[in-house]
Amino acid sequence: MAITTKDIAKIANVSQSTVSRCLNDSPMISEKTKKRILKIAQEHGFQFNAHARSLSANKTYTIGVILPKSLFDFEGEMHFRSWQNELIESLERMEFDVMVSFFENRFTKQNNIKRLITAKKVDGLIILEPSLDDETITILEETDIPFIFCKYLPSFYKTRDVDFVCVDQFKGGYIATDHLLKQDHKNIISISANHISGEFDLRTEGFKASLRDHNLQYDKDMVFYGDTTFQSGYQVIKDNIEKLKNVTAIFVQNDLMALGAISALKECGINVPGDMAVVGFDDIELCTFYKPYLTTVCQPTKEIAALTCKRLIEKLNSTDSDLKQKLEISPTLVMRESCGINL
Repeated sequence: MAITTKDIAKIANVSQSTVSRCLNDSPMISEKTKKRILKIAQEHGFQFNAHARSLSANKTYTIGVILPKSLFDFEGEMHFRSWQNELIESLERMEFDVMVSFFENRFTKQNNIKRLITAKKVDGLIILEPSLDDETITILEETDIPFIFCKYLPSFYKTRDVDFVCVDQFKGGYIATDHLLKQDHKNIISISANHISGEFDLRTEGFKASLRDHNLQYDKDMVFYGDTTFQSGYQVIKDNIEKLKNVTAIFVQNDLMALGAISALKECGINVPGDMAVVGFDDIELCTFYKPYLTTVCQPTKEIAALTCKRLIEKLNSTDSDLKQKLEISPTLVMRESCGINL
């Protein structure tokens, strides 16, 4: 038989109302008593009634995680799986439930951010969608529900004061290029992508800055464009093989395109890393699935997820809504075989 609050009250020698207040974290009860009651409840397998708790505290104890539309395809799923898992793990450690959703319903096209806020289904939102329309931005600004952007800088961050935790994409592009230049590669190209999030633009700016710091001239013809997929990285190489005659290194701005590029180089008889050094970006699982293992820029997913969740919970518990936190976390270079370094 399941234990009840009446049973806990009897074991603890307190009133049933005291037990109820402890389980609902009432400020009327001392922390010492709360800890004692909670310990008894946990030891006896008491099942908390989340619905009752939410009614009493006017909270759902649920956080909404808004994923980007790009997750619908295989490449997006590969990239975002670790981000989603780390966020859910961090929130569950904090004893919050998680509601995962996309920005809009794929069938009805209903705005899910608006729906979650209007229906009061969540206490806070973590947003990984890089492109929001004006209506959604207005809804977020007018709501009392705390929200924070994760991974992507929102496009309007320069004109609006918002919380975010993201990777320093510029630095990532810089350190990838700097590493290749320090290995005495002078003829380097980059494969980028036209992506709405803007992160590839920042990686390209890092690429340019590193060239300048090594006294090398940047030329727009040094950057080629794919669409973030394996096939596009493969095709960029195939379509431009004649232009690679003097090139000795490639900075590919995401791992899937890098793996596609390596595949095409092999087919064209170009050895990686013997004839061509390659560095990717993201550090997805596939980096160590195929030889040569891919040197890449690692986005610290676990750290970013933990900081994002920590900040959102701080916002839930704070009355100071004007103070915003803007964090850009430095990426690191993970050295493997494709860059030609003897490990």
